[in-house]
Amino acid sequence: MKITNVEVLVLKSPGLYNRPEGAEEPQGPTYMGLVRVSTDAGITGYSDMETSAPVAKAAVEAPSWSEAGVECFEGLANLIVGENPLEVERLWYKMYRGSIYYGRRGVAIQAISAIDIALWDIMGKFYGQPVCVLLGGRWRNRVRAYASTLFRPTPEAMRGAVRGYLDLGFTAVKFGWGVFGEDPRRDVELVEAARAELGDRNDLLVDTGWFIERTPKQAIQVIRSLEPYRPFFVEEILHPEDYDGYRRVAAEVETLIACGEQEATEWGFRELIERARVDVLQPDLTRCGGFTVARKIVHMAEMANVLVIPHSWSSDLLTAASLHLNAFQRRAVFVEFNTSQGPLSREMVKKPLQLEDGYLRVPEAPGLGVEVNGDTIGRYRIA
Repeated sequence: MKITNVEVLVLKSPGLYNRPEGAEEPQGPTYMGLVRVSTDAGITGYSDMETSAPVAKAAVEAPSWSEAGVECFEGLANLIVGENPLEVERLWYKMYRGSIYYGRRGVAIQAISAIDIALWDIMGKFYGQPVCVLLGGRWRNRVRAYASTLFRPTPEAMRGAVRGYLDLGFTAVKFGWGVFGEDPRRDVELVEAARAELGDRNDLLVDTGWFIERTPKQAIQVIRSLEPYRPFFVEEILHPEDYDGYRRVAAEVETLIACGEQEATEWGFRELIERARVDVLQPDLTRCGGFTVARKIVHMAEMANVLVIPHSWSSDLLTAASLHLNAFQRRAVFVEFNTSQGPLSREMVKKPLQLEDGYLRVPEAPGLGVEVNGDTIGRYRIA
């Protein structure tokens, strides 16, 4: 079996990411890249990508840089077309090395991540196994989901939002970004309102948003102000590269500190484990390097005895992939569920994922176990 084509399809939703006036949720991504890898065996793999889709398309489809075969400026498709898609480890490193002069991080690693996920999807379909089994084992058939949403501007709105998610069956809610960080007193009031409505048996998670830049001492003050309301974790309280700052914060507070959705490669996550000493790693499969890297992250986390809770915000396609990564972990806690209702979030697969008693089931069909919705591609594709 050989790879015959690697494409990036650019999709655009009619809605905007900005939250419409009065709406409870953002519409989800306005633009999305969808990687499609084809083979001569008629098996096709897919992955979405949470990056600038037109830039990723250029990185994937760029022409060969050198007839002499110097691999450092290559378009990613050129590096793997004609190769055996089952050799995921070798192809990952071939793409990484072949793009080093414009890559190593950012859009290059994000494009590599999506291609890698698509290759694992192909491998699962070839062998007739779900990805979690190919990773090494399926430890569980379902994973507890948390609703991932934005902070509301008032305590009343926070309570109303929590009631809505509880009514949908969620037993955990993460509020992030939005107005948080503009007024420290209001921040506490919003978190207090969420906890009051959630009660003692449900979990509250907080994403403070690193766009509000803080010193480590300021971060410690923020977390201590929220600790009476028992957040399960506080996410991205500092700039993603402030490894030493994270180490100071994690050592000073009781609350679990989470970070990693902006991080990439096993080398980057080693920094989070050994230098930053965070409690929760949050690899996004479409940013960290795909399954090939995420499997290593899980092994590293197990050795360091820290948690892995994947970031997965874009669509059900990424959520399905994240469910496989959770199923592969001996100790899984949560899967993130983007509650946005836009078409690129909710209509990317033919059978959207459904919450059951606060859990999402790990897909059992081969590969990622979900079927991409061709009608959605046809309706929203612009390039």
